[in-house]
Amino acid sequence: MNFQFYVLKATRDNMLRIMNDFTMEQLNKIPEGFNNNLIWNFGHVVVTQQLLHYALSGLPMYLSEDIVNKYRKGSEPNLIVSEGEYEMLKTAAFDLIETLKKDYEAGIFKNYNPYTTSYNTTLTTIEEAISFNNVHEALHLGSVMALRKLV
Repeated sequence: MNFQFYVLKATRDNMLRIMNDFTMEQLNKIPEGFNNNLIWNFGHVVVTQQLLHYALSGLPMYLSEDIVNKYRKGSEPNLIVSEGEYEMLKTAAFDLIETLKKDYEAGIFKNYNPYTTSYNTTLTTIEEAISFNNVHEALHLGSVMALRKLV
């Protein structure tokens, strides 16, 4: 599983490397023809990781309900994200990788509620969820790469 955690960190590093080149105004800009922006994609991957791993395991998440609702699947950016919230998401993005790794090694993921993703793939174990989350994050890295050319 160490490789899965390495890939997760690498994907988030790549996403932030792109995003660090932009102002808060640019991060919040929704280009014509899109329904989200750079910062929403970043918040979405942080939140989805918590939902896929913790919520579906029946465990409490490490993010507030407000943040989860703001970035979860089906949400859209409807408010300007502040620099403070962006900094919180950046910190959480990397702290939560370490937390996931420690929690996984401690064996706290005893149950997993099967979930069928929008890829039409059913996740039945925490290991499958961790692997799938990396696919999901790579998809959103691709969105960030496309959006950066339009802001």
